[in-house]
Amino acid sequence: MEDINMELRPVGRVISPLKRREDCPSQGNENAPPAEIEIFDEFADCLDGLEAGRDILILTWLHLSSRDRLKVHPRGNPEAPLKGVFATRSPNRPNPIGLHRAVLKEKEGRRLRVEPLEALDGTPVIDIKPVINE
Repeated sequence: MEDINMELRPVGRVISPLKRREDCPSQGNENAPPAEIEIFDEFADCLDGLEAGRDILILTWLHLSSRDRLKVHPRGNPEAPLKGVFATRSPNRPNPIGLHRAVLKEKEGRRLRVEPLEALDGTPVIDIKPVINE
């Protein structure tokens, strides 16, 4: 394989009432709370055109996750058969990228109020993309 230089930079961070991993629901639709995303100043121009009311995809770096797990019991259920992490939504994976669908409720400066968001307070945000319904 060709040596590829991959550089990942956070564009912001999650501000959430979820302070402990055990408090985080597995999915946003499982009673995840509203949260905010603070976009770092150097990326403020990236927000132009992003409007409240829009469904967005938030990509995060799950910084507390294990990167050496290749198989997991889905949803942490030890009675479920092991599956490869690519067949699950487990946060433990070689590249712990989180994918979260949320509604942008409000945009004020560099702060976005979104809901729901199952990410832990302080989680780095690596990208935001609008959902395109065709």
